[in-house]
Amino acid sequence: QVTGYLDDCTCDVETIDAFNNYKLFPRLNELLESDYFRYYKVNLQKPCPFWDDNSHCGMRDCAVQPCPSDEVPDGIRSGSYKYSEEANNLAEECEEAKRLGAVDDSLSEETREAVLQWAQHDDSSDSFCEADDIHSPDAEYVDLLLNPERYTGYKGPDAWKIWNSIYEENCFKPQNVKRPLASGRGDDGGQTFYKWLKGVCVEKRAFYRLISGLHASINIHLSARYLLQDTWSEKKWGPNVTEFQQRFDEVLTRGEGPRRLKNLYFLYLIELRALSKVLPFFERPGFQLYTGNKSQDAEMKHLLLEILHLAKSFPLHFDENSFFAGNKKEAAKLKEEFRLHFKNISRIMDCVGCFKCRLWGKLQTQGLGTALKILFSENLIEKLPESGPSYGFQLTRQEIVALFNAFGRVSTSVKELENFRNILQNMR
Repeated sequence: QVTGYLDDCTCDVETIDAFNNYKLFPRLNELLESDYFRYYKVNLQKPCPFWDDNSHCGMRDCAVQPCPSDEVPDGIRSGSYKYSEEANNLAEECEEAKRLGAVDDSLSEETREAVLQWAQHDDSSDSFCEADDIHSPDAEYVDLLLNPERYTGYKGPDAWKIWNSIYEENCFKPQNVKRPLASGRGDDGGQTFYKWLKGVCVEKRAFYRLISGLHASINIHLSARYLLQDTWSEKKWGPNVTEFQQRFDEVLTRGEGPRRLKNLYFLYLIELRALSKVLPFFERPGFQLYTGNKSQDAEMKHLLLEILHLAKSFPLHFDENSFFAGNKKEAAKLKEEFRLHFKNISRIMDCVGCFKCRLWGKLQTQGLGTALKILFSENLIEKLPESGPSYGFQLTRQEIVALFNAFGRVSTSVKELENFRNILQNMR
């Protein structure tokens, strides 16, 4: 049911669907399967900076190892039947989280060698994200193809707390304006919220919509790669229509579902715009996707440039000139606020209890942060020298891998949306 024009831009859903699903998505997928883009360095051991994360025997531990019984409080282990039943459920949940949420950190020997050389091709820069210290002994390379983003069993109060903290404290929203469908909201169908959203400046509205779009995208992946069958002989992943409808159906979500999906398209446009703007950085002869395999590196750079030219050719780009366009001093202040809010969101990712969700959460926020950094550095990118170091504007390998993989996730969501549309039409 999501069709037509998107708010705050001249683009429509149908144009994005046709462009993404038939032109961009297949090429982007091929790029992301290459060695340069499939290995991402991440520190999954960082403690949560905002609250003590020891709820529920800290599902953080459960995701990688089962809960030792001595971690389960005595009151639960002994006592009435109710408690022992609760303890059993807890142990089962931990077991499930361990199976579904564990990160596979195996890397081949050749990759390990190439990885050591990548470090020499990395530079640092100011960014929108609280980047991991990739030199920390806890940071390690993860193969993204071995750890696909999909349903992990991570849900309930812990997951809700993460999103709530992002929306309530980091989206410029006053506490008294309740978001639609949030717990404890008034029953005005979100009218107060949308009135507030309409009344704020375009930048703050865009910020909210980017986060909502990211949330929608993640929910589509979980619905599209759901654990449908789990027997000793095989695990079967695939689309779960009921799960999808609970999150996006217009009636079931009281009109919120279609809005969330429109925000996904808005996120798509912002990240696509960043790719079209960053072309000069990658076009320089000195830039290479260095993995040590010369012919593959050249081939992948060619494919990368093809994707960026394709992004540039998109007919209805988002016009970011409306951002931070007012009074210089005000604009600078707002831009800094924007950056700090986003940085905070990237730090919240260290509070995600399931390792696999944390991995993809960190990667997607870093990717979106990199896209914002590009959009706010347009003048610097235009002044880049043909050769030699690019002092004004720089992207690290981490940022490059996150940028393209994050856009790959959003592109996949748009493609999966078409798949769900077809399934639902065939069911009618």
